[in-house]
Amino acid sequence: MDKYLKVLKQYWGFDGYRAMQDQIVQSIGDGKDTLGLMPTGGGKSITFQVPALAKEGVCIVVTPLVALMKDQVANLKKRGIKAVAVFSGLSREEINIAYDNCIFGDYKFLYLSPERLSTSLFLEKLVHFNVSMIVVDEAHCISQWGYDFRPSYLKIAELRSELPDVPVLALTATATPKTVEDIQERLLFKEKNVVQKGFERDNLAYIVRETEDKLNQLVKIVKSINGCSVVFVRNRKKTKEYTVWLRENGITAHNYHAGLTQESKDQRQKDWMEDKVQVIVCTNAFGMGIDKPDVRLVVHMDAPDSIEAYFQEAGRAGRDGKKAYAVMLWSNADKVRLKKNVTVSFPEKEVVFRVYDALGNFFQLASGHGADLVYDFDMVAFCSAYHFNLLTVFNSLKILQRAGYIEYEEECNTPSRVHFIAQKTDLYRFQVANAQFDGFIKLLLRSYTGFFTEYVAINEQQLANRANANIKLVYQYLNKLNHLKIIRYIPQKKTPLIRYVQSREEVRYMKLPDEVYKDRKKDMEYRVSAMIDYCDYTHMCRSKFLLNYFGQKNAKNCGVCDVCIEKKKRGINSDLSNEMEDKIEEHLQQPMSFSELEDMMKSYQKEWIEVFNWMADNQVIYPNDDEKWLLR
Repeated sequence: MDKYLKVLKQYWGFDGYRAMQDQIVQSIGDGKDTLGLMPTGGGKSITFQVPALAKEGVCIVVTPLVALMKDQVANLKKRGIKAVAVFSGLSREEINIAYDNCIFGDYKFLYLSPERLSTSLFLEKLVHFNVSMIVVDEAHCISQWGYDFRPSYLKIAELRSELPDVPVLALTATATPKTVEDIQERLLFKEKNVVQKGFERDNLAYIVRETEDKLNQLVKIVKSINGCSVVFVRNRKKTKEYTVWLRENGITAHNYHAGLTQESKDQRQKDWMEDKVQVIVCTNAFGMGIDKPDVRLVVHMDAPDSIEAYFQEAGRAGRDGKKAYAVMLWSNADKVRLKKNVTVSFPEKEVVFRVYDALGNFFQLASGHGADLVYDFDMVAFCSAYHFNLLTVFNSLKILQRAGYIEYEEECNTPSRVHFIAQKTDLYRFQVANAQFDGFIKLLLRSYTGFFTEYVAINEQQLANRANANIKLVYQYLNKLNHLKIIRYIPQKKTPLIRYVQSREEVRYMKLPDEVYKDRKKDMEYRVSAMIDYCDYTHMCRSKFLLNYFGQKNAKNCGVCDVCIEKKKRGINSDLSNEMEDKIEEHLQQPMSFSELEDMMKSYQKEWIEVFNWMADNQVIYPNDDEKWLLR
């Protein structure tokens, strides 16, 4: 058994890998820059965690998903693996301790948000790190052609110049051919090296159902599927409304969104994971890093803004390889909303600059100051004070983030943390001299580990339950011990955050480069158009459409989507229809009469006529005034 399989067995208990994992592990393990394209649920984390544990030093993992990095750090710690995450919302002291543990404490994983790479503290500490490898998760974010481009990802190239001999593993679930090339270029790959699994999901049936009565359709669909389901909606309010509707129709359901308390989110996720409820109705805040293989149904009540986002979310169904369904409920109102979203997502540049200027005034920050400073941000209060629309501010902040002026953390749900600053001998003396604190200190030390080396996340309610005490008493003890300098206690905070990536700039000197604004707007228009086409087309196999989008041009009809099923009902041979459609499209690049086309298609005898009629019915082809047929 090679060293990587030993690690896999030791920490995860697996005797072998999932498809393609071994190729990525071997490639990065051999020190080669590697781009791994893996579908959602393919087990990306194993591909870097295994080789990193087999190497000396710390693995730096760059990811924009704070919730995901917290989950992965927690899971690694459960396996006895030292890992830490650094993101906005932590104090400078916490970050300092985290970095020092990576230098002196034999930590194996350091998770960072991309914005951290340019901070002075990280750059000071970096020279002392023994880095084994760099992992770039959600790697499409580094490409201007990726659907979620973040300029802070470009700092990774600078990190490579500091660590020239350290290999990079880039991972993503969705990337077009153009994005694949761009990722490798921007990450300064020594040579091109892509390990890719096809995007085909043979067990997943894609269905688009056009309807104005989405709620009743949802109930019918969920009741027709025997198994757990995920229902994606556009906003938090709808998660509650649809959950109530499902319950009223006899279906067990929970709603889930980023605004819930951590306890609520954990409990609802647990109930769904354990099949105590059938349906989770959620925003896209749900699902990152959640590995439930037996999801039989994913329903989209509202179309996402891009094929990439849809493909990732739909891909949460059927990870166990058994039959599953991805259903899009579609109406004309969705088409109108998607087109409007492009305009809403890109406020006029002057408006973006006004939001930035007001932001500095809101925080009373002088021009030329503020680099690396972090502020709690009450968006409602800000909008009220400066008479802005909430959506305008939200989208302006996203643009300012892409431009590299600020970092905006929309939902920073950071749990309470405790770090013992008294050394063990001093703590013992304190406990002897202050008996009233002894029991509580013992409760802390028995409930959690690691207090003396790092800040440890705690749950005050859990401590109160274990002590059979009121939670107010727990807060009193924690605050008193903090005041006595026995511990450092940072209470839970749940608020959006703004970090100034650079000092406050005067508006007259600000710029929004084309790749941040103009090109991004044009790119969003293209993605929205592709999403509309996916939902509107009734002549092309859904799976084939998706695969074509991601560059797999020779994809075959799946035979199980709504389009393929409809063709079967009309007696069209699905094995031949692919080939016949391509031939008809090839011949009709120039106007052609039916008799001319018939002569071209004679090798298919009369079988091609059904496909021709199908294409005409679905307006893929049409006759001109001269009664010659054309591609639309």
